[in-house]
Amino acid sequence: MDLRKIKKLIDLLEESNLAEIEIKEGEESVRLARTPKGQYAGGYPMQPQMMMQAPAPAAYPAAPMPMHSPTEAATGGHAKPAHSDLPEGHIVRAPMVGTFYTSPAPDKPAFVTVGQQVKQGETLGIIEAMKMFNPIEADVSGTVLKVLAESGQPCEFDQPLFVIG
Repeated sequence: MDLRKIKKLIDLLEESNLAEIEIKEGEESVRLARTPKGQYAGGYPMQPQMMMQAPAPAAYPAAPMPMHSPTEAATGGHAKPAHSDLPEGHIVRAPMVGTFYTSPAPDKPAFVTVGQQVKQGETLGIIEAMKMFNPIEADVSGTVLKVLAESGQPCEFDQPLFVIG
């Protein structure tokens, strides 16, 4: 990835109210994270941090992550807290950090509502990241059981957004 692009990303992060940006370009990825201005960690002002991941060598398959509990083993490695109020079903998660919206514009109706039937590939919501609107699509067909995120609020990577049953 070009160093000029990374410097531009750092400038965008400093100018925005985002705490984190992750960009993938082919097999390379860059993740920038910071603490909002005025906040400190360990008594020192936080500066933007940059981490680059090199592509994994194709000759060596990734080692499976160890499972630590029966709950994780039963859920494919995603432990669900015992006190979770999520309905049973498929959870659609945020693929990136950004601002989540349930509709294409403030004066427009939501893409989907609870109880609505959706088909795989149908748009459920959008996430705005770096002035780009990214559709969040249903990866399974079914009924929307719950909308877990509030429109107009920041969302984190891998945050549960919808439950489809």
